[in-house]
Amino acid sequence: MRIVLVGAPGSGKGTQAQMLVDKYRIPQISTGDLLRAAVKAETHLGKLAKAAMDAGQLVSDQIVLDMIKERLDQADTHRGFVLDGFPRNLTQAYALDEMLNSIGKPLQGVILIDVDYDLLIQRITGRRTCSTCNQVYNIYTSPSKLEDHCDKCGGNLHHRGDDNEETISNRLRVYETQTSPLIAHYGEQGKLYSVQGKGEIDEIYDSLCNVITSIEVKEAQKKKATTAIKSALNEIMQENDIKTEKTKEKTKESVVTSEKKAKETHNQSGSIANKEATIMAAKPKRAKAAVKKKAAPKKKVAKKKVAKKKVAKKKVAKKKVAKKKVAKKKVAKKKVAKKKVAKKKVAKKKVAKKKATKKRAAKKKAAVTP
Repeated sequence: MRIVLVGAPGSGKGTQAQMLVDKYRIPQISTGDLLRAAVKAETHLGKLAKAAMDAGQLVSDQIVLDMIKERLDQADTHRGFVLDGFPRNLTQAYALDEMLNSIGKPLQGVILIDVDYDLLIQRITGRRTCSTCNQVYNIYTSPSKLEDHCDKCGGNLHHRGDDNEETISNRLRVYETQTSPLIAHYGEQGKLYSVQGKGEIDEIYDSLCNVITSIEVKEAQKKKATTAIKSALNEIMQENDIKTEKTKEKTKESVVTSEKKAKETHNQSGSIANKEATIMAAKPKRAKAAVKKKAAPKKKVAKKKVAKKKVAKKKVAKKKVAKKKVAKKKVAKKKVAKKKVAKKKVAKKKVAKKKATKKRAAKKKAAVTP
């Protein structure tokens, strides 16, 4: 059983939580107690919380959530818990839901203790708390039998300094603006239950126990439904497995059948081929000779064509050679003609030079004689 008690300051959450702890043997998780214990033990989270309080700041939601998570890791919370004092607003509610879902311990119920404003004032102003065991009394509605002392442990009872009407009025206004929206939040989840917080403590306690019984019945029905769904799913899975196996068997049978047919077809085709081979072997040799005779003319024609092609190629080659020879002769004649012309030119030049030389000599002689 995992529940949260919601109510205005002085609604009796702490008193009812302690009574539920005794009956159901599950721990009460009070964020105020967790903070005080962590600060006193000087744990890591306690030091962080103390630093925030010393600086006049509120302890962050994350530190409180981490403290709750640490507490839920302890063995006595496996059967459930009663959460008191948290969440106080929607932001904390969302964060708490996320954290509890992550560890597999979602809330099963949120119980609102609904009390009138005037009664709340009377309860808070008359509240007395044991300094040793934190047992809560009220001088108007549930006073201790031992004056100023706790009936359980004998510890001194004290009146909290903030339990005055002005402070209480401020706290109630904060509750109305921040905590009341939680009622709508958990109502949408189908987890909200409500009991009247007026009357005797035992009467309120009985109402709470009735609500918790209805929560347990509802959770049992959920488990049954979940089990039924799981069993139905298992049956469906088994049926599917059976169908799958049958399909596999049919597939195997069809494969075997097709393989048999393929073998039979192969054997039949082989026998047909053997018969055809036997028939072909049984034909007379004349048929082969006739085939050879038919093939012989074709071979001769092919040979003639090849011979003609060779002759034609030789002729073409001879023509090319003859053309080359003629071309060479022409080139040689041209070279000879060029040489003759060149010789004639050289000879003419020599004759011209001799004549010019003789003329020069004659002129010299003529010039010398008187």
